[in-house]
This record gives sequence, structure tokens and C-alpha cells, in this order.
Amino acid sequence: MLELSVEFFPPRTGEGISRFNKAADDLVPLGFGFASVTYGAGGSTREGTLTAARELKKRFKEGVPHVSCYGSDEESIYELLKTYSNDGFSRLVILRGDLPSGYGGLGEFKNAVDLVRFVRREFGDQFKIEVAA
Repeated sequence: MLELSVEFFPPRTGEGISRFNKAADDLVPLGFGFASVTYGAGGSTREGTLTAARELKKRFKEGVPHVSCYGSDEESIYELLKTYSNDGFSRLVILRGDLPSGYGGLGEFKNAVDLVRFVRREFGDQFKIEVAA
């Protein structure tokens, strides 16, 4: 069976939060399988992603955070995934991601598959993993 999802960008302003909440409320009745939240280039919206994913989890069948490998190291990703686990998230969208303009390093993960392998090694099958292709 085909499962459709909807993707959100984490809001950064009060007006953005209002629009985010209205859009989420308007989309819930359409029955999407899950709602995901982008991560931002180089993890630039990490906290916003977590906050938005928590909100979406209240409304949709599942709120699903994106995790990007660019600019990330194993320790910071491990801590992020522990937070997601403790918050009851069971699904992730893993992407290579885009480097922000002027950003110097790729981090410890060169490609999304490296991050997928890390998640499986550290967390087993705890998370259902979606990837972009």
C-alpha cells in the first residue's frame, strides 16, 4: 500500500509558528501516513526540527524528524537520536543534506548510507528509517 507523507520546515518566528499550526491542522484530515520535519543545511534547524516534530507527533499518526549527515559527528548524532528515542519517536528520515554556504567540513558521515549504518549499529531496529532517493 502506498503511504503518503507531508513535509514541514521548522518555523522560526511567531507568525511562522501560527502558519505551521494552521497548515498542520488543515492537513490532518487528509490522512497522511506521517508528517516529517526538515533538518536545515548542516543541522542549522536542529532544535526547531525537534520542537516541530513534537508538535506534529501530537496531530498526525507519526511526527518524523529528518536527520542530515553533513557537518555531523557521531557523538552529536548519538545524543540527538537518544533525545528522539526518549521522546518516543520511532521513525526517521535520513538524508545526506546540503552544506550551508561557506561551511568547511563534511563531518564524520560522507553519505546518508553512512548515517543509516551508524543508526543501525547504535540503535538496532529501534527506528524505522526512510531515505531520500
